Amino acid sequence: MPDEIKKDQPESKPPAPDSAKPAATPPPAGHAPGHPSVSEKKLATKAAAAASTPWTSPLVEEIKKRFQGSVIESHTMVGQNVIILETPSLIEVCKFVRENEIMPCDYLVDVTAVDYPSREKRFDVVYVLHSFKMNERVRLKIYVADNETIPSVTAIWPTANWLEREVFDMFGIKFSGHPDLKRILLPEGWKGHPLRKDYHLQQMDDEWVKANLNIETGQ
Repeated sequence: MPDEIKKDQPESKPPAPDSAKPAATPPPAGHAPGHPSVSEKKLATKAAAAASTPWTSPLVEEIKKRFQGSVIESHTMVGQNVIILETPSLIEVCKFVRENEIMPCDYLVDVTAVDYPSREKRFDVVYVLHSFKMNERVRLKIYVADNETIPSVTAIWPTANWLEREVFDMFGIKFSGHPDLKRILLPEGWKGHPLRKDYHLQQMDDEWVKANLNIETGQ
């Protein structure tokens, strides 16, 4: 009887050795040890594309000729042509750029700014211009210190009226000769300028909110 029971039971198989390990994953094709991967190459390509290269054109050369000492630098970065100007030459150069026959920039697309708090002249003020005749754009840039007033270009491009007001509102940069320089997004009396790097993301004018809305901000 015991022998019959043993015959009816299936034979047991020895357990698989638990020391077995999956084969190591081979490195990606084309990636040899000590050489950059595909993602690393892409990052390097992007960094190279973001680097500026010197730029010259008939417009740049004519500005340099007519307004000697006005151009600090001209370069191309990520496909954008930029002319950096000395601030005192801004208005005369803008008039010329708008009216010249080489590349008349009759449309002011935008006026904006960038804040670099560690610099002596902490702001870049950028004028984005478009030429309908040439279907091209150029950016004029000036360096501006904190509390420095720069001339308004509203007499050259009337659309600068609201654009300069936004820069004043968000960065606190003042424009002399502006016909109506006041806040455009935030209410009058608001303290601070939200696009400055030293303006905290959750910062709020608690005093204004409480006085005008009669609520606590909770910040």
